[in-house]
This record gives sequence, C-alpha cells and structure tokens, in this order.
Amino acid sequence: MLTPITFHDGVIELIDQTRLPQGVVTLTVRDYRELAAAIREMRVRGAPAIGIAAAYGVVLGIQALTDGAVLDEHFKKVIEELTATRPTARNLFWALERMTQVFRENRDTGLEFLRETLLDEAKRIHEEDIEANKRIGSYGAKLIPDGATILTHCNAGALATGGYGTALGIVRAAWEAGKLKKVLVDETRPRLQGARLTAWELKQDGIPFELITDSMAGSFMACGEVDAVVVGADRIARNGDTANKIGTYPLAVLAHHHKVPFYVAAPTSTVDPTIRNGSQIPIEERDPSEVTQMRDVRIAPEGVNVRNPSFDVTPAGLITAIVTEQGVFRSPLSEAIENVLHG
Repeated sequence: MLTPITFHDGVIELIDQTRLPQGVVTLTVRDYRELAAAIREMRVRGAPAIGIAAAYGVVLGIQALTDGAVLDEHFKKVIEELTATRPTARNLFWALERMTQVFRENRDTGLEFLRETLLDEAKRIHEEDIEANKRIGSYGAKLIPDGATILTHCNAGALATGGYGTALGIVRAAWEAGKLKKVLVDETRPRLQGARLTAWELKQDGIPFELITDSMAGSFMACGEVDAVVVGADRIARNGDTANKIGTYPLAVLAHHHKVPFYVAAPTSTVDPTIRNGSQIPIEERDPSEVTQMRDVRIAPEGVNVRNPSFDVTPAGLITAIVTEQGVFRSPLSEAIENVLHG
C-alpha cells in the first residue's frame, strides 16, 4: 500500500510530492526544521498526512536533544515551529495536541523513555489514520450506485493521508466492489494536485479516469455524466461547514443545482471543536507565483495583482453527507458532529 510517510532508523522518509508525476523522489529528513520546511513547501501535503508528518517531526525534535535541563524550552520551540507551517489543516494541530499531551504525561520519565513514548504515539496516529481511511472507504462505497462516475477535486488519496486515502479511499473501495465505472479528475488549479497526484495514484492502481479542467465540471454534470462528487476536507466546523482545496465550493453549488450528491470524506480528527462555523476557519493565502507561473514557466504578465487563497469553505447546507470512520453524517450535520464531540 502506498504511504507518503515512513519513519525508521531515526529518520523520516517522505515522497516529495512536488516532484510527481515526473518521478518518485524520496526525501530523507533528519531534523524537525527540515520537516517544517517540507510541510510549508508542500513536499508533504494533505491534512491527515501533514498531521502524521508533524507528529514524527516532534519525535525528531526530541531525538536530537541531549540536555534534559532545557527539555521544556526545546519542546516548546519544536511545537511552535511545526504549528507555524500551515494554518488551515486541522489535523496538524490535532496531532501536535496529542503529542503535547503525551509529552506532559511523560516528561519526567527520562529522555530515552520519553523519546520511545513519543514515537509510539506518532506511530499510533499514523496507524489510526490508515485504519480510519479504510473504514471511510467502506462506508462511502455503500453510497455509490452501480456503474457510477465519480468526480473528485484536488488529491485526497494515499498521498494526502497515512495511506489508502479519504475521498480516494471511497473511490478505491467502490472500484474493489465493482461499482465504479470511472473517475473524473479535476486538474485543481493552481498547483494541479488533481492532474499531478490524483491522476498518478489512479493510474498506479489501474482505476479508469479522465482528466478534466476545473471549468469543465459543470458541463459534465449538466450532461448527466456525474453520479456523485467526492472530496476531502482540511477542516470541518461544528456546524458542518467544510474547508477544502480552493474550487470545492463552486463544485458543491453546481452539484446542488444539478441534484448530484456531494460527499465529503474525512476522519473525525478533521473536525475542529473550537470553530462554530466556516467563517471562523483560517484560510491560507499562498505565494502569487503559484498563479502567475506553472512550475518555472510564466503564464501571466509581470507585475499583475494576484489573489491566491488555497482553500474555500463549502456551507453545510450544500453537503449531502460527511463520510467518517465513525459512519455517515447526514443533515443536520451539526447534530451528528455534536454527538461525536460529546461521544
């Protein structure tokens, strides 16, 4: 099974997702600051994968420490560095909160035991994510009609998670169940995660797909060629409003207009209990060069003004269901989410 992150012999190995699909290049990361840079530069990306990588990054940070007298100060520095990498993905903060809790409970047990305990927790976060993805796939596949064409946006596959995927977990499970005809893959401007990453994953698995530009999605829905839209999520508010890759919201509007089911696939760790609704979700704005260039090729005039929000928010009312490892959440989404939070 494809996984973008592994930890062994005291180092993290990452598939460098900026190099796909031209080649599979593995980064070997030995320092938490290198890991923070890899997250900022989107060499590892996808909300669950970022959380897993950050958890292992904490391990690297404590692994390098030799002076227990500065343990608290050093741990705080590690957490701050990793927290500051990207603002929108909830799983980053969720994973660091778990690692911080383990640190507090074991800080007085000695450096060696503390390192082992933190590594055990990071591995647990990784393993739990893979298992959650498989359950999401199983629940989600039941929602897909026989002979379906699924439209997906960005990359919510194995590359974006610990393995298997959320949205692509549903695609994989539907394919394995013999229910899937094909996938329509949005290219996902400006970084082309659909064209570069989702298409690459589906090709590796032999799942039939067609690559389309983002602006083509409505036309295919109007022609009756889309049976369901399935996307991932980076943060879900308590009322069900969902932040995902920019371009997701207009897909939800189109799906609603054409009466196409719109499903969000995400583990419950993506739910942020501190956020009441989508207006409170922090939206990352990235470098203008992502819009004005494709890789190193300029496609816009010099000096143009650019806006480049990396995510948008889809209101809960446009979401047919959120598929989680704990089951399928339907309207009213806020009620289902509150039941989980108080579970």
